[in-house]
Amino acid sequence: MTEVVVPRLALVRRGLWLNYLTIGYNTIEAVVSLVAGLVAGSVALIGFGVDSAIEVTASVAAQWRLRSDRDSARRERVEWLTRRVIGGSFLALSAYVAVDSVTTLWQREAPDPSVVGLGILVLSAFVMPVLARAKRRVAVALGSRALEAEATQTSICAYLSVIALAGVALNTFVGLWWADPVAALAMVPIIAKEGLEGFGAEADCHCD
Repeated sequence: MTEVVVPRLALVRRGLWLNYLTIGYNTIEAVVSLVAGLVAGSVALIGFGVDSAIEVTASVAAQWRLRSDRDSARRERVEWLTRRVIGGSFLALSAYVAVDSVTTLWQREAPDPSVVGLGILVLSAFVMPVLARAKRRVAVALGSRALEAEATQTSICAYLSVIALAGVALNTFVGLWWADPVAALAMVPIIAKEGLEGFGAEADCHCD
């Protein structure tokens, strides 16, 4: 019995520390992206910043899931609630980004260049995949679909940073103003897909 419990507790502790790191980084990422996006009028940066804020919510939900690990009955309900909350947040984000991007294209609102925005996007493209891989290993070992979904969302954050980086870079260095809202629109299907999967999730936990 001890041989099973001790490794699981160690995995939970590792998962908690990884989530502390994710919350800390994503908080900085969200603030910098949102401020840079608002200053520059960049839909891609604002969308990425809101995504980062949702990632903080996802990591807090993952903390709740990890701290519920010892109670198997409560664990399954937390699994379901965690995925629904995160899924609903992503659906709201996809709707916001789609409307704001189309409005920007329609009104031809050219964003200003943003070197700060470029910097945070480049950093995120490197940091997020590392965190995602480590979190996925813990999730698989614990048999938690909710934690796997949260690790996937961390991976998506990396994909979104690359997409946003392309749009912001093209606007900053080449002057293609439309690249920014187009990059934001490219994020919408990815965000919406994860939202639909999470919001429609049934309780599904192989946590024994």
